[in-house]
Amino acid sequence: MVAPPVAPGQSAADTPPARRRRDVRGTLLRVLLAAAGGALVYLSFPPRTAWWLAPLGFAVLGVLVHGRRARAGFGLGLVWGLGFMAPLLRWTGEFVGLIAWLPLALVCALLIAVGTAAMAVVSGLRGAPLWMALVWVADEALRAVFPFGGFPWGKIAFGQPEGWYLPLASLGGAPLVGFAVALTGFGLAHLGRDWRVGAPLVVLPLVAGLAATALVRTDPDQGEVTVAAVQGNVPRAGLDFNSQRRAVLDNHVKRTLELADDVDAGRVPRPQLVIWPENSSDIDPFRNVDAAAQIQRATEAIRAPIAVGAVVVDRADNLPRNSVVLFEPGVGATDTYTKRQLQPFGETMPYREFFRVFSETVERAGRFQPGDDPTGFAVGDVRVAIDTCYEVAFDSVVRDSVLAGGGANLIAIPTNNATFGYTEMTYQQLAMSRVRAVEHGRAVVVSATSGVSAIVAPDGSVTQRTGMFTPDALVATLPLRGEATLATRLGAWPEWVMTALGLLALAFGSAVRLTRKRRSRPTPGAGVGEEETDGGPAGAA
Repeated sequence: MVAPPVAPGQSAADTPPARRRRDVRGTLLRVLLAAAGGALVYLSFPPRTAWWLAPLGFAVLGVLVHGRRARAGFGLGLVWGLGFMAPLLRWTGEFVGLIAWLPLALVCALLIAVGTAAMAVVSGLRGAPLWMALVWVADEALRAVFPFGGFPWGKIAFGQPEGWYLPLASLGGAPLVGFAVALTGFGLAHLGRDWRVGAPLVVLPLVAGLAATALVRTDPDQGEVTVAAVQGNVPRAGLDFNSQRRAVLDNHVKRTLELADDVDAGRVPRPQLVIWPENSSDIDPFRNVDAAAQIQRATEAIRAPIAVGAVVVDRADNLPRNSVVLFEPGVGATDTYTKRQLQPFGETMPYREFFRVFSETVERAGRFQPGDDPTGFAVGDVRVAIDTCYEVAFDSVVRDSVLAGGGANLIAIPTNNATFGYTEMTYQQLAMSRVRAVEHGRAVVVSATSGVSAIVAPDGSVTQRTGMFTPDALVATLPLRGEATLATRLGAWPEWVMTALGLLALAFGSAVRLTRKRRSRPTPGAGVGEEETDGGPAGAA
């Protein structure tokens, strides 16, 4: 016999025990499925190449939140978000423990839960998978700006460098890729309800991605350049790697001198430009004559300009800048780019006094000052966009650097991942660089202190890469491309339009649910009805 529903005024204690047990088991099952769905998305991210797991993770989410109340969507989304973000961001606690890792993962999961609550609201609308995917884009846009300037790590596009969706980045950037992945997943979830709606929404994003491959150009419309990425390595992994700042600098000088020997011996072509990593000289070359002399020594040996990642202390305020300084043969330092998007809780410390109450480790965070000029370096016909480490995660930061100074035809990503040891962080960041290559139609040179350094073609393929924590140098002849992709020209417009549509769907879905709720209220003197569930099954919340 099926137990009757709980009537208004009846307490949970009055519910038959068998039904309570079923409710508990059902809730536990949904929680486990939510965690598993989030884990599927995590497993789609590099260094793994199982990009197709991401749509499956969204399919699980779509099944779970369909027809639920917003609060149920929030709770299930929180678990789904933790299943995704907790393992994805494990690298943040490699040397500082849980204090960085779990709070950050929880904040990201909470922001995802805001989006999944909205998805629950729009899930009852006709064409629900479309509106839910648009809400996901809006949620990613929120996480890219809030809190503390945003943390876009975990954008779905950054898990798709091997996938069929990647070419869509040339049309609408990372947001369009994320939309396509989510739409496929939510379409899968809808197959059991209405295959005539679900099936096209599964197939169309994949077909669009494959069709967009023809639009990804790799031809050198502005010539070619031979570039070297030098990875000097660090004395040891961890937060104290820069306690041996001179050793790090000497490592990069030494590896560049070895490269110069290889060039002179004819084993590799002579580079026209050399990229050193972020923090390759944490000794200010403008204040330390010996450091400048060693860098210049390497520059003269290789007979090519070297872009050096350096910590520069400004003479006006005596505060540090994370900069890239261009050294040229016979001249010395000629140009400087200063990192604009600083990493909170690393290079800077928001609310330092407040967080000091909880841990003295906040003093390890720097007091770096951001730059404001996106223009990179001009070396002959080469116009290099510089996006230092954390900056590659931000759509607008990379686009501004590509467009600045008349338009760049090459992108360089100097980075330092030594503080994260042998974790997946460096592979996740390399994936971002691959997405940026396709998004802007430019070759990308990734130079890391300890790996992974890489050469990325304009189609996102990795043509060369190094190992981790080993000195190395990569030399490649790359196409210089000045043609702007549609994504470069449109900028944030695709994301804004998709976000606006998602929010409009949310407003409409909320109005529909409110109207249904009002209509379902019993009139005075009428019989007792069943429990209101905002369009979802009883007990959904």
